[in-house]
Amino acid sequence: MISNQILQSTIDGLKTIARVELGIVDVDGKMIAYTSESMERCANLARAFADSPADSQEVQGYQFFKIYDEQQLEYILIAGGAGEHVYMIGKMVAYQIQNLLIAYKERFDKDNFIKNLLLDNLLLVDIYSRAKKLHIPADVDRVVLLVEAGNRDNNVLDLVRTVFAGSSRDFVTAVDENNVIVVKELAEEDGAQEIERAAEDISACLSAEGIEGSRIAYGTVVKEIKEVSRSYKEAKMALDVGKIFFDEREIIAYSELGIGRLIYQLPIPLCKMFIREIFGGKSPDEFDEETLTTISKFFENSLNVSETSRQLFIHRNTLVYRLDKLQKSTNLDLRVFEDAITFKIALMVVKYMKYMETYEF
Repeated sequence: MISNQILQSTIDGLKTIARVELGIVDVDGKMIAYTSESMERCANLARAFADSPADSQEVQGYQFFKIYDEQQLEYILIAGGAGEHVYMIGKMVAYQIQNLLIAYKERFDKDNFIKNLLLDNLLLVDIYSRAKKLHIPADVDRVVLLVEAGNRDNNVLDLVRTVFAGSSRDFVTAVDENNVIVVKELAEEDGAQEIERAAEDISACLSAEGIEGSRIAYGTVVKEIKEVSRSYKEAKMALDVGKIFFDEREIIAYSELGIGRLIYQLPIPLCKMFIREIFGGKSPDEFDEETLTTISKFFENSLNVSETSRQLFIHRNTLVYRLDKLQKSTNLDLRVFEDAITFKIALMVVKYMKYMETYEF
């Protein structure tokens, strides 16, 4: 069903061109769009015309036309004035609205297809047959972007659609109340930069409308339409994992998750057992701020003592003293690669457990 606003905009534009007053009545006899208030008195005439067998008719100086959706009466168009030229204009306007019905119905069908595709609700044979029927290419590169708005309201979906309004092969939809989904088609020469640019365009659009705190995640590029759901699941994981381990980033790719992707899939009891085995009764996040800052900067500089001490504005020996003190309390020497990896994973596991505790409540 076309919105009344679209119908009103359409006949306003056509009136400007044709200089003929127009009105549209629904099957219940309600005037839903008109270019002149004088059209309102034609509603009763339209109801009588709807019951007649004629597809077009002149009544009391007005031209009436029936508009169908798959042989079912959808609207009645009224063109003001008698004469051959008004009849021809009315026929053209009716044809235009008929095409709008077809276009909107096709868009609705495509939207339903994409939703079911993302949710794995289609059999393999149905995917390809419906894609062919809807003229959707099956073997082109695509990627799924997932948008979560911080203060989401009802117009986020429409805002994201405006970003991709110029492309008929990109699909913007939603399968729940929290996220907007973009299935973007890529050319052969497009790479990560093109995907990142699309994500930045979405972010800029939302920010311009005062919607802050949005997060955008995307999966890997898939080459067949049947694999789109995989890219969607990757984007969902990237969005969740990004909140835990990359909370400072607004845009995150599935390919950038690293070891965080593995930790995210661990059961909480196993995480607790790992922390107990490594640190006994302690937790690595219980260290003082100075120690945590030292550890973080040491990891950032790939375990380089000289560079870390320089960035912390401390003497090299002071840094060595801190690392020795940490080794005594944890039995882990961060200057040893294997111990550093263990400690880094432990920090991430603790962060994951804290997030999950917050999420559960």
